[in-house]
Amino acid sequence: MHPLKKVSILKKKTPNKLKILNDPIYGFIQIPNSIIFDLIEHPYFQRLRRIAQMGFSNLVYPGANHTRFQHAIGCIHLMQKAVRVLRFKQIEISKDEEVALYIAILLHDIGHGAFSHALEHSIVSGISHEEISLKFIKKLNEEFDGELDLAITIFEGKYHRKFLYQLISSQLDIDRLDYLKRDSFFTGVTEGNISSDRLIVMMNVKDDELVIEKKGIYSVEKFLIARRLMYWQVYLHKTGLVAENMLVNVLRRAKELAENGVDLYASSALKYFLYNQINKDNFTDNTLEMFSNLDDYDILSAIKEWTNHSDKVLSLLSKIIVDRELLRIEIQKTNFEEADVQKKIQKFSKKLKLSAKETSYFVFSQRIINQAYNSEIPILILNKNGKLKDIAKASDQLNLQALTKPVVKYFICYPKYK
Repeated sequence: MHPLKKVSILKKKTPNKLKILNDPIYGFIQIPNSIIFDLIEHPYFQRLRRIAQMGFSNLVYPGANHTRFQHAIGCIHLMQKAVRVLRFKQIEISKDEEVALYIAILLHDIGHGAFSHALEHSIVSGISHEEISLKFIKKLNEEFDGELDLAITIFEGKYHRKFLYQLISSQLDIDRLDYLKRDSFFTGVTEGNISSDRLIVMMNVKDDELVIEKKGIYSVEKFLIARRLMYWQVYLHKTGLVAENMLVNVLRRAKELAENGVDLYASSALKYFLYNQINKDNFTDNTLEMFSNLDDYDILSAIKEWTNHSDKVLSLLSKIIVDRELLRIEIQKTNFEEADVQKKIQKFSKKLKLSAKETSYFVFSQRIINQAYNSEIPILILNKNGKLKDIAKASDQLNLQALTKPVVKYFICYPKYK
């Protein structure tokens, strides 16, 4: 067993675990019980302090330096409120179910890799952060002698009470209620500042479905519009798109060089993923341990060192990130013709003195999709007569129906040379 984990397990026997944390969004947050305290203290969870919630968004919004750790703690706070509200409305939630909800929401993002989604598109393939989260939770369950059994059942959507899963994962779940408000706060983009308190107070359960009472309909409308605006203004911001794709490309190039036997500076954890083909089928317990040691610090320190690497592509990509000399980006509603993309590749291939394949790291076209509301997994409004109605049909906002349609845009990136 890893020595750090022995320490964390020993801490289970220490007194005074009902701590209070001070959060910039909600104020004081209470740790509800000793198992939550122990999970927070565990090295797997402490790693989230070193994972940025919003990747490279701080290159656009300088205040966006909050972490997955802060988000998870915020989710615990909101889940406690949700449990209190539902119990007040005579919805029975047992003590075991309550603890399981807290565990599941605390650990829902524990499988996120360094800089969130970048690893899933570069040095780890075929396995999502949700699947890695489940692997972490099951591993923790072994260390905690099966105390996470019910949390795992709820997390996987296999528990017979559907609304408990919907609190963890749905279109109006606790996860979204925290990250929209938190990301709005740290970016300074006020359009995302939703009323999470109001939405939770309006929650109820009908026919085992998590629903919102009719008097909360305007809060739901604001939530959906805020989500749409946050995606265009923050999560899919053009500069953020460039930065994230640059990160993916620098890791892809490093992986390509590693596969060809080129020596690269990297921490032991990062080296493991660069020099091994990691996918869903060979993601072993040892891989999980290496993943638990990989965070933003490993990636950033490597990229800084790679600015001096002899491989021109790797060094240029690294400098682009470190010096924030990002690529130019154009966004439009129609796809970019492949012939136009190839023309740009040929043009910059000459300027950069690189091959066409190497230049494709600097010239590329992709698409982005923004769908604020998926009516196939509806947010249900509970009318006074006890009937349920999809928010898109219950709302008198004509533009809410439009939010059900995915908006697709296309972008092309290329260097800022004349």
